[in-house]
Amino acid sequence: MAKPRLSVLDLVALSEGMTAGEAIAHSVEAAQIAEASGYTRYWLAEHHNSEALASSATTLLMGHIAGRTSSIRVGSGGIMLPNHSPLHVAEELGTLDAMYPGRIEAGLGRAPGTDPATARELGRGSAHVGDVTASISALIRYLDDPEGRPTVIAHPGRGSKVPLYMLGSSINGAAMAAELGLPFAFASHFAPFQMGPAIASYRERAENPYVMAAANVMVADTEEEARFQLSTLHRMFAGIVTNQRSALAPPEHGLEEKLGPMVWKHITDSLEITFAGTAEQVAADLEEFAQRYALDEIITVTYSFDPAVRKASIEALGRVW
Repeated sequence: MAKPRLSVLDLVALSEGMTAGEAIAHSVEAAQIAEASGYTRYWLAEHHNSEALASSATTLLMGHIAGRTSSIRVGSGGIMLPNHSPLHVAEELGTLDAMYPGRIEAGLGRAPGTDPATARELGRGSAHVGDVTASISALIRYLDDPEGRPTVIAHPGRGSKVPLYMLGSSINGAAMAAELGLPFAFASHFAPFQMGPAIASYRERAENPYVMAAANVMVADTEEEARFQLSTLHRMFAGIVTNQRSALAPPEHGLEEKLGPMVWKHITDSLEITFAGTAEQVAADLEEFAQRYALDEIITVTYSFDPAVRKASIEALGRVW
């Protein structure tokens, strides 16, 4: 199989003491490094009601990063469609495409990207599979160039045919992607449990399958240093497990003993698709991962307390890849 493409997913995480503006500036620099290092795309993920993440206004961030890069594709990983009307999403994507032709795309999800109370405040629509499928079909129509004069059009947007991807972490997501004829992006960086069956199901049903999967990555000069830096990700996920979410904390030794066996197992099971080491080690591990699931693309996720560590990891892996 051909070597898979390599991309970056960014949640614009804040480290302790960092402002949202600073986190966004670091993401711009990371995108510029990814572009210079040969990555295919740079995606931003929609999240709400979190002081630890600055990615709530996803399309605004997409435009900001597209405006400060020149060639890398910029998209969402994803826009959570039940939070938005298809027409509004089509207009935003169409506007971005008009500004940065041929560089804008969108991964679409049906999860809330937040807690239930915030989802209600967002005026969230139905996340039922059938309803989300209908919304995505409507979005595709708005971005298409249909014959005749529809009563409602997306302008900018109509005729742009901005590429769309279906995000998912289950058989349901795979079925939606296949039904809609979209590439499938699997959220294996935090929910790997149905990965094999979901990808197999998608490939069986899709007419022209394209599979992307996410992986947590940390590259450093030594494997020991990479695994130490990875403890920032473990601390972040421990906050999710214990409902004590906070900004990214510095790496620390002895985290397994501190958290206890039950929490640690939950973390390691959820973060199974994680690769840490030197650039050469991680590249070899990612190639094996891609071969195991016949992946067309890997989208990498890197968390570090020190933004310089993350940028160096992105650059080193891209150089070896």
